Amino acid sequence: MTASGGSAVVSRPDRSLPPWITVRPPRGPAYPEVRGTLATLRLGTVCQEARCPNLSECWSAGTATLMLLGTECTRRCGFCAVTTHWPRGVVDRSEPARVAEAIRRWGLRYVVLTQVCRDDLLDGGASILAETVREIRTAAPTTLIELLIGDLAGDSGALEVLWVSPPDVLAHNLETVRSISPRVRDPRAGYDRSLDVLSKVRASGPPRIVTKSSLMLGLGESDEELRVAFRDLRSSGVDLLTLGQYLRPGPAHVPVAHYATPEEFDRLRDTALAAGFAGVEAGPLVRSSYHAEELYRRARRERGG
Repeated sequence: MTASGGSAVVSRPDRSLPPWITVRPPRGPAYPEVRGTLATLRLGTVCQEARCPNLSECWSAGTATLMLLGTECTRRCGFCAVTTHWPRGVVDRSEPARVAEAIRRWGLRYVVLTQVCRDDLLDGGASILAETVREIRTAAPTTLIELLIGDLAGDSGALEVLWVSPPDVLAHNLETVRSISPRVRDPRAGYDRSLDVLSKVRASGPPRIVTKSSLMLGLGESDEELRVAFRDLRSSGVDLLTLGQYLRPGPAHVPVAHYATPEEFDRLRDTALAAGFAGVEAGPLVRSSYHAEELYRRARRERGG
């Protein structure tokens, strides 16, 4: 399981997909610049590794979600396209500085960082995540930082490491409703563990930190189960929510049970906002980092700061 969930490329018309799921081709001068910088600095992105359908849109706008701790995950979730591998504790200590350099070159106002799960590391990789945030604060001090983490094996001590140099937004994805979670997530992950991580972020993190989570639709969940998940997330102190359509990465992955229509997404957005979230992004191609800066600013306005 990556911290960002699963996705799939939709790069050409697919008759098995409903007509409202389409992806724009790459355009604009920023696309080759982002691609070139990523290649030069040897950086991985969740855009590529998780086959995100918004890659063209985001890269064309000069943004990318950078993946930390390599590009291979120690978990195997049934919805996720990221390669599973046990790296045996190997970590590239130059990665934080290279990430910070990429952000400096791009001149980003807002960056999203995510991670692969690293159960082979004692702290789940928290020290590298914290070091990356510190490097960015030095190289690009005005850049806002969103950090999308895995569950760090539920280790409170690993979570505390992040507060030495905290991000502006701390995100962790619930992924799906309680009944479906055991079927599609790695056995080391879990619905209650994810809620516990989010509760600990709210309890132990800096008072100004914004919290965020994400759910996939189309795995067989009911509206009532989604409403329960909304309430559970709000009870855990989550400020922001994204809702997107699960797209099957390949035949070895969990099949799609349902394609939610844009109207269904609109209705669920209203339901989630009524549950008390400060901001909600919902749509077929929405992913956890989609319109991240806009969501963050909504949360800050809601808090009056």
